[in-house]
Amino acid sequence: MTPKSSYPKWVQELHSPPNPKTKAASTIRDPPGFSASLTGKRAALSKSQPQHKPPTPEETDILKVKKSWEVALAPAKQLPMNAIMMYMSGNSLQIFSIMMVFMLFKNPLQALMQTNAAFTKYETPRTRSKMWVVKAVYVLMNCVALGLGIWKVNGMGLLPTTRSDWLAWETQREPLERAVFTF
Repeated sequence: MTPKSSYPKWVQELHSPPNPKTKAASTIRDPPGFSASLTGKRAALSKSQPQHKPPTPEETDILKVKKSWEVALAPAKQLPMNAIMMYMSGNSLQIFSIMMVFMLFKNPLQALMQTNAAFTKYETPRTRSKMWVVKAVYVLMNCVALGLGIWKVNGMGLLPTTRSDWLAWETQREPLERAVFTF
């Protein structure tokens, strides 16, 4: 017995070269997009097909504006999910609800600080006039997300919106008259 036969079959097949293609295997068509060595009839067919031309700068700018609109509307797509998560987390002060509110404030604030960085790869001299509207929508959607966070903090009772929240700065009223009961 040779030492090669002691190895499993898959190891032996791994180290041995593959069998050459048979005539039956060559009649099977290659999958779409596969380009093997083009010779003979295949080369003539590929030359007759039109080559894909690169996009013009106008088409590229249109694609960049469309992609920037997708980036600008991404915060709006997150709003329903965040609203449901805020509703489901409840109004009590627990670690889960506090972390959810923290993330609800952190993400829009980070996005607002990095507005120009989010759109730099889509901005060209020809698209600069259209980008201010896109950036304005992006800022507006992040402000709506911040508004959702403020709604949640108010629901948790952490915003000082009632008179009792400001009692430390209230002065005690001096009565104008006193009524004393005598029997």
